Amino acid sequence: MRSHRRRRLLLVPALLCALAVLAALPAGAVGDGKSAPGHNGTGTGGDSVLSAQVVRLYADAARATQRYEAGRRKVEVQRAKAQRIEVLLERERREIGVLRKDLGRIASAQYRSGGGMPITAQIILAKNPDELMRGQRVFSRANMAVGTAIEKSRRAEARLAKDEARAAAAWKNLEKRNAELAELKKDIEQKLEEARWQLQGQADASVAAGSCRGAARLDQPRTDFSSEWVEPLESYELSAAFGSGGERWANLHTGQDFAVPIGTPVRAVGDGSVARVSCGGPFGMEVVLRHADGYYTQYAHLAAVAVDQGERVDTGQWIGQSGTSGNSTGPHLHFEVRVTAEMGSAVDPVSWLTARGVRLG
Repeated sequence: MRSHRRRRLLLVPALLCALAVLAALPAGAVGDGKSAPGHNGTGTGGDSVLSAQVVRLYADAARATQRYEAGRRKVEVQRAKAQRIEVLLERERREIGVLRKDLGRIASAQYRSGGGMPITAQIILAKNPDELMRGQRVFSRANMAVGTAIEKSRRAEARLAKDEARAAAAWKNLEKRNAELAELKKDIEQKLEEARWQLQGQADASVAAGSCRGAARLDQPRTDFSSEWVEPLESYELSAAFGSGGERWANLHTGQDFAVPIGTPVRAVGDGSVARVSCGGPFGMEVVLRHADGYYTQYAHLAAVAVDQGERVDTGQWIGQSGTSGNSTGPHLHFEVRVTAEMGSAVDPVSWLTARGVRLG
């Protein structure tokens, strides 16, 4: 009986020591210190807010760019319109010049014919009533022509001034509006760039600690993919290809790189489950998915993860945000397809996606 009681007493300090050791471990340090097999928490409030802010700023920047481009197109339309108005104005200027010449000719003709003589003098000098009437008719026609010419000239000059003022006002308003749009676009892009590097700073801290901070949940817009497989990013530029050589890796490149800015949402290429979320080593922050056909896809050098280990994911679902963590020379996504979850079993991801109806580029 004593022996049994003594064993129980000895277990108490042993359990206390074990609890103390577990309490001293950093969050997510279960496993090899780089992966987090038990990674099922959610990101801290600051992580999720910053990740969401980057996504929102991406959307704001895209809208600002669209508005700026629309404004620029309007400027081009107004420029073409202004050129047409300038042609009309030049025509009006020529017409005014012709009218002024006509007025000069009428004045000269009146002077030569005596059309400007007082009626009394014309009556005295007229040889007969017919001559007098003819003179009066000529005089009336001349006066009418002068009046018509003067009125046309005034209308043309008024129209010219109005068109010039309208064209100048249109230009001024467009230039002001486009300057405002350009300033708005610049401000949003500056905020986005700052948020990107804050997000990357958090990722670098996690990688240095060898422990992920938890999933930063992103409010993904509703998408309905008709295909079973998709590209890992919505827009990108292809960079280092599978099998290529480089100074940053010991052997040939094991995946396909996509050049994208920090914080770009990364998509699951197909349905599956999260096999691993890891923060450490040459791949930095990474997510590995297992698909129903037995293949694995890896998404590396991330700035944030948006899923937890063991979680089910759908085709096109956001699983993280691109970055430049780990052994990386600049912002990009390293995408890899493997036969197993581990390194050393990679296959050409471009051919693999092509066989599933997804063409990159």
